[in-house]
Amino acid sequence: QVQLVESGGGLVQAGGSLRLSCAPSRRTFSPYAMGWFRQAPGKEREFVAAISRNGGITYFADSVKGRFTISRDNAKNTVSLQMNSLKPEDTAVYYCAAGPAAVTTMRAYEYWGQGTQVTVSS
Repeated sequence: QVQLVESGGGLVQAGGSLRLSCAPSRRTFSPYAMGWFRQAPGKEREFVAAISRNGGITYFADSVKGRFTISRDNAKNTVSLQMNSLKPEDTAVYYCAAGPAAVTTMRAYEYWGQGTQVTVSS
């Protein structure tokens, strides 16, 4: 069992930046690919970004490409989502997830965090 804890959410003005972090509460997550998803009020949870186990492969949703970056430090047991040029439509609860492969589909991820709120004001 892997428990994930997200941090770094908050309120930011449009055009600003936030950095989200995710860390396991117990075991290392170096054997897992990691993903970030988000869910806005009244909408389905959607894929944001994913990174392979060694960090060599990354994927991004078209809506965040060029603005968000994902990285991981297996020695420090953290994965981060750097979000720049934030827009009001980025407002959502952001979740990190761990699974066997860096893919865009939610059901491929076995473990999920509780989420952290990101609010972007216009």
